[in-house]
Amino acid sequence: MRGWKIVGLALIVLVPSLVACTRQSAAVSQVAELVAQADAAPTPKLDWVECPESELSEYQCATAVVPIDYAQPNGATLSLAVIKQPAADPDRRIGTLFTAVGGPGGSGFKWASHGVLSSGEVARRFDVITFDQRGIGRSGQVRCFANTEEQHRFWSGFLLPPTSADQEAVAARNARELAAGCAAHSPVLLPHLTTVDAARDLDLLRRAVGETTMTYTGGSYASYLGEVYGALFGDRVRALQLGSMIDPDALTNDSRAQIADSAAGTEEVLAEFLRLCAEAGQPHCVFAGPTKTDAAALRTRNDAVLDRLRQGPIVVGQGAHTRSVTLTEVLPAHATMLYDTKEGWPALAELLTELERGPAGNPDAVQKILDAGGFAEDFLDAFTAISCADNSFGREPEQWPAMAAELTSTAPHYGAMWLYLRQACGAWPSAQGYPQRITGPWILRSDKPALLFNNRFDPVTPLTAARRAQQELVNARLVIVEGGYGHLVVSDCAGRLQEHYLVDLQLPAPGATCKPDKAPFAD
Repeated sequence: MRGWKIVGLALIVLVPSLVACTRQSAAVSQVAELVAQADAAPTPKLDWVECPESELSEYQCATAVVPIDYAQPNGATLSLAVIKQPAADPDRRIGTLFTAVGGPGGSGFKWASHGVLSSGEVARRFDVITFDQRGIGRSGQVRCFANTEEQHRFWSGFLLPPTSADQEAVAARNARELAAGCAAHSPVLLPHLTTVDAARDLDLLRRAVGETTMTYTGGSYASYLGEVYGALFGDRVRALQLGSMIDPDALTNDSRAQIADSAAGTEEVLAEFLRLCAEAGQPHCVFAGPTKTDAAALRTRNDAVLDRLRQGPIVVGQGAHTRSVTLTEVLPAHATMLYDTKEGWPALAELLTELERGPAGNPDAVQKILDAGGFAEDFLDAFTAISCADNSFGREPEQWPAMAAELTSTAPHYGAMWLYLRQACGAWPSAQGYPQRITGPWILRSDKPALLFNNRFDPVTPLTAARRAQQELVNARLVIVEGGYGHLVVSDCAGRLQEHYLVDLQLPAPGATCKPDKAPFAD
């Protein structure tokens, strides 16, 4: 009997190890197959021409033909729109730097139309290339509606978040409607919108420009694209510089936990916004009011505005000149304005002030702020389709209220909002699943470690996610911008470290930190 116990104990110890080894072996085999499929696809031919649009006149444009389904590399194809900023110093050109836009759902072409893709020594030494990722913009935009009128009707009535049982029932029906609409109007592309597919497109673009290795930079969702690329093609990486980090394991294997992290980050930055607003006072932060106040008083006023919106619209202005404002309009803008300390934080302070004033407020100011924020409807279609391809949610949108209640206990302002933005994933039409989707490991097996940046106070990709991403990549170095606020890293120090890394392949010392260029409300 004693010997049986020893054998039994040994089996108990060995079984988890065997299971882990089996899973790791399966993951390695899956990655090898995904890479082999990409390698079997024809190399796209890029015919560069000057972009015809006036706002893109400094760029060159091309189209890359890639497989829709990499399991059929010579089957049906998709045209990817690609845009290049040529190296400013071609005689000293190192190669090509690839980059991408966050979201998912952001357009590389739209980004390029607003300014340069890169500057300084990096722009002098590299051709910089970005693209509209599959399912976005000029690269087969996902369609979930018969026409733009239906699309606008749906998104303009979208409840984000619902605030009553009746609204929760409507939200569940809307989630099913959206999922069914995407399946009906994008049936061919929808099963092939994982980030794995985008990463394989990226590797085909590398081949198309004749690069033997990948030099890549990307932030926010584009950091996840870089993480997936590294997991698949680590031996082809020259340099991988990522920022505003997504935890790849959480996003892929525990989407609810990833949303909880994001919501907690938004709550933390809101607290900092209110604290720094109170410290700055007027005129730097208009929400601070004419007399000295503290963060607790501002939080009470902020919460009062949001509570009023949960009861119904706030009417700003009087008489014929008014603007009725809903919670669904304000809450996403409230969160996304925390991304940007330069323009977003002052705009949020002004929006809260005008909403608080109600009839005495300025409806034109409110309209201008809301027009500048929020999400474009094509972005929301693509965001939904790509997010639902990568997520791990169960297929039951009626469970969202219970999950939202859990999140609200720790993230009262933003937990439900971030969750309901993905409710369609609970009804997503993926009966066959996504066999190309990977779930780790995320170890970067490259000669050069990745370089990661993250602000200390990021409202959607918090520092906790960046630390976990560094651990999961293993071969990575994290630089924290201490005292950095917002979703974009704005720091001359970080820019210099990025330049040394991308140009010279020099890493900063372990534990290196940076400071932001300017504190919020400093103007």
